[in-house]
Amino acid sequence: MSFATADLYDAHGDALRSCVTQFRSYGACARFSGQISTIRCLEDNALVKQVLATPGAGRVLVVDGGGSLRTALLGDMIAASALENHWAGVVINGAVRDTAALSTLDLGIKALGSNPRKSAKTGTGELDVPVTFGDVTFTPGHWLFADEDGILVSDHHLTI
Repeated sequence: MSFATADLYDAHGDALRSCVTQFRSYGACARFSGQISTIRCLEDNALVKQVLATPGAGRVLVVDGGGSLRTALLGDMIAASALENHWAGVVINGAVRDTAALSTLDLGIKALGSNPRKSAKTGTGELDVPVTFGDVTFTPGHWLFADEDGILVSDHHLTI
């Protein structure tokens, strides 16, 4: 993928929203983009597992885990499922685990940090609702562009 978020911002300026949250990159794919799907959940990854087991068609799943680092919302098995189902990436406002294995997967993965503790599996949460963190609202159907410099969001697809 040949784009840089800094170049996109220079070309499109205020048409883009820049996420100020400082995420760490965990997947082998540091640069990724796609149409946004969302989940809002707190310390429960059942919906994350369910959604990433469906065809991704190059989309990016944005998970608002409330910034909690108490439990991981994504591990190697769910990430492998996302890769198999053609998701471009996952952005988690929360924690991941199995970071050594995640680093070998050709998937974009950004999260706040890691914790080996697994999450609840009750299915509590909301699907495809706007979620807000880092001064950006991530709306299902909008577009996300991520690289080593950060995350940009656009209402529509941009020429890369």
